Amino acid sequence: MSKIRPFVKWAGGKRQIIDKLISYAPKKFNKYYEPFIGGGAFLFELEPKTAVINDYNTELINVYKCFSDESKYKKVLSLLDEYEEKHCKEFYYEIRNIDRDKDTYNNLSNIEKATRTIYLNKSCFNGLYRVNSKNEFNVPFNQKKKVNTYDKDNIVAINKYLNNNQITILNVDFEHAVNDAKKGDFIYFDPPYDSDSDTFTSYTDNGFNKEEQVRLSKLFKKLDKKGCYVMLSNHNTKLINELYKDYNIYVIEAKRNINANGAGRGKIEEVIITNY
Repeated sequence: MSKIRPFVKWAGGKRQIIDKLISYAPKKFNKYYEPFIGGGAFLFELEPKTAVINDYNTELINVYKCFSDESKYKKVLSLLDEYEEKHCKEFYYEIRNIDRDKDTYNNLSNIEKATRTIYLNKSCFNGLYRVNSKNEFNVPFNQKKKVNTYDKDNIVAINKYLNNNQITILNVDFEHAVNDAKKGDFIYFDPPYDSDSDTFTSYTDNGFNKEEQVRLSKLFKKLDKKGCYVMLSNHNTKLINELYKDYNIYVIEAKRNINANGAGRGKIEEVIITNY
């Protein structure tokens, strides 16, 4: 059976370094937690039977919730078929600009919101998710005449996985997402990455700055003291090395494909940090 794949292209996606993540993951653990789920590549690779997944991005979590619902996910796929038929530059901007009118946007059903999120992800420039200060999606059209928004077999597999296991889906602050974590549980943190220079971090309207990196490191240490297995991915920066100097830091090479600036793409150094 082929592995489940992410249903969106997401900044910092982990498909390309899955083998490295698996090699550094604990061999046995109880419950799995992923407070920055993103595209879910590591979750879908591990396929834990009990997990808590979370993201601060409400639009993304809405898709997960729709895909975990037996009737909603089929309606999303049906609507995506319609969007693929209507796909063109004008239609893209029509869908993108719905959030400029808050009343119109708020009146969308969860199914319509999930469809919009996936369609924009597959049709926007370089699969980038970016919002402005008003929390409005502002990535331009990718200029492609045709778009393939989903793989049906993969979505069916995602639905079965989310339904046949104990998967809790949250949309809260990362700290709250691991409140119930206990000794023997495994927590994987994949936050918006730190940078020694200006870089894209606007996965949500509030961003993720260096103060948040510090707050996350304190949570890492708190979970370590609880007896949890904790693993974290980030860029190989001075701040990250300082924050986690008491833990195992493994430097790996990765390729960045999503960046607002084309010059920012290419091979980069990342770190995988563990407390075990």
